[in-house]
Amino acid sequence: MSSDPHMLGIQGEQIAAAYLSRHGYRIIQRNYRYRRNEIDIIAKKHATICFIEVKTRASLEKGHPSEAVTPKKQKEIIKAAKSYLFSLGTDRCECRFDVIAILVRSMKQEEIGLYDLDHFTDAFQAE
Repeated sequence: MSSDPHMLGIQGEQIAAAYLSRHGYRIIQRNYRYRRNEIDIIAKKHATICFIEVKTRASLEKGHPSEAVTPKKQKEIIKAAKSYLFSLGTDRCECRFDVIAILVRSMKQEEIGLYDLDHFTDAFQAE
């Protein structure tokens, strides 16, 4: 794992995408952008479209990774999700907002893959 925060985030998104695929999700798109807002992963499981925010941290010094998905961040994700649904020509579909939090247990090169992953389904609601 990289100690560079940007690279750590990219690696976290790769781990999350692999996790989702192993658990029956079909990845539709990664890093969907609407203006300055971004959705890390858009996936589908059965008939539900899942908008997934991935947060990766190397320590708990700044709190659990999921705590970084603040109400402000949630609003940004919801805006991007509405844009995505509009681009499909629908706003009436089964969808939800998930958070995947990854806490890296070791930054040593020989211990890559040591991490804890928490998947919070339906973590927040669009208002």
